[in-house]
Amino acid sequence: MSTSPILGIDLGTTHSLVGVVDCGLPILLADEDNHRLLPSALFVDKDGQLSVGRAALHRRELEPLRLITSAKRLLGRRPGESDWQPPYDLRALGQSPVSVAAAILRRLREIAEFRLGQPLSRAVITVPAYFNDAQRNATKQAAKQAGLEVERILSEPTAAALAYGLNRAQGESRIAVYDLGGGTFDISILRLRDGVFEVLSTAGDTQLGGDDMDRLLAQRLNPQQPDCPRLIAAAESAKRTLSTQEQARIEIPFYRGAEHLQAEINRAEFERMIAPLLERSRTHCLRALGDAGLKAAELDAVILVGGCTRIPAVQRLVAEVFGRPPDMSQHPDEAVAMGAVIQAGILEGSLRQVLLLDVTPLSLGIETYGGLMNVLIPRNSTLPCKAGEMFTNAVANQGEMLIRVLQGEREMAADNWELGRVLVPLPAGARGSARVGVQFSLDANGILEVLARDTHSGEDRILQIENSAVDVSDERVEAMIQSSVEHAFEDMHQRQWTQATMKSRELLEGLDAALSELGPALSAEQAAPIHAAAAQLRRLLEQQAQDLQALKQANQRLDEVTQELAVMLVERALEQAGDLP
Repeated sequence: MSTSPILGIDLGTTHSLVGVVDCGLPILLADEDNHRLLPSALFVDKDGQLSVGRAALHRRELEPLRLITSAKRLLGRRPGESDWQPPYDLRALGQSPVSVAAAILRRLREIAEFRLGQPLSRAVITVPAYFNDAQRNATKQAAKQAGLEVERILSEPTAAALAYGLNRAQGESRIAVYDLGGGTFDISILRLRDGVFEVLSTAGDTQLGGDDMDRLLAQRLNPQQPDCPRLIAAAESAKRTLSTQEQARIEIPFYRGAEHLQAEINRAEFERMIAPLLERSRTHCLRALGDAGLKAAELDAVILVGGCTRIPAVQRLVAEVFGRPPDMSQHPDEAVAMGAVIQAGILEGSLRQVLLLDVTPLSLGIETYGGLMNVLIPRNSTLPCKAGEMFTNAVANQGEMLIRVLQGEREMAADNWELGRVLVPLPAGARGSARVGVQFSLDANGILEVLARDTHSGEDRILQIENSAVDVSDERVEAMIQSSVEHAFEDMHQRQWTQATMKSRELLEGLDAALSELGPALSAEQAAPIHAAAAQLRRLLEQQAQDLQALKQANQRLDEVTQELAVMLVERALEQAGDLP
């Protein structure tokens, strides 16, 4: 088994993800702010400096034409060859589709190295099944520029089938994977037989996806300027809203000078607008079935992956084409990445096949800092199954970490059921210096085993919880689920408030440390806005009423006014480092 893990990467049009097999289980890795999804976006400033992901999107409002998104649609294509043309000029920004993809892959590699604490240089990378040789080679070139050796290029539907079928019972089944993402559409028919995944047929369109829907909606809002980046961003937001609500309101302040843009669109109108795009996917589905020599009724399941499969009209079309409700058990955004991780684990020999027999009726997780519920195994996961995540110390010199094992569907730990506890001693160190891997393993008999590993000492602590993980009456399960529905809004508000207050305290703690070191060096003009922003933030934290929007704005304000202070701290650190013998 290799000492250097192989990364599994989903290089997506809209979002990208990276993961690895750790402690014998496939996991997706989060960045420093605990986001697993990395926006596939690149911002190029006037000096040629690059920002990737959320940092790039944050700069969209000021200089929208310097933001590069959906560059995957241009990979391996000559200028002007793609039906979809971006609002930005890649050449003017000194970039190419390959260099943009390389920047995103480099950032994913950095996230993985940050989480795993070691250099990484090998990866399995997914591409649309309908990518041609030029597009696949362009993906490999991007990986090489990012310092990654590609162990395998894996088609996205096959990756999704891996995520779906790894733990399915032995025997043979035929499935269709309908993958509609931000820029590409794939349909693949696969046969799963005793752990072997055989692609029977594939079809698709590398120029069909959510971007096209966004543009149609933007054109409806402003036919004269449908490619305006701010308009496209508002259209994308409305599209997401209409997946869960019947009406979406679009507001763009100062859209044209002092003029604001305001509009409303309902789901029925949006569905009529995108109907021709969805019909294109129908044609590919029928062709894939014909090429596989199968009728829709002969399939065992139709799996949906890709963010656009959240759209109700897409789900209805798939049900109509295949004559069955689609299987939505896979995470639309994460299934392909999970499949890539599984393939990477198989290649490095760290993953074994397992057999599934049952499902867990309620989610299982642990309490994290701030009293939040962090789900490791979602409800209805098929048994047996494993899941894990890496955690770190929330405060400096934390002597131990308490792992509270929870079951339930509520956002806050206090509203769920506690199944047991594991206490892990930690070595003294700075905040974030300790790393504890937590793995949940549910066997076919409903026995939950919780393993907590201190990566510093390598010592394991194991808690076994018999039956309580699945031996729950139907009435209690229904009551818990109903409670989660009834309290969904207030639960989500409480989670967001908790996360925002944690951010506030982190900012204030950092500010106090910085001022103790550099306070006298600040002029009155520099210090005034910093103290004012900090005072406003403290007032909001002390108020009994939870004004979430005001707190978020106050966090952002303090973050903005302390940028100069952060630069001074870096310069001071560099000066001190230069003084060392």
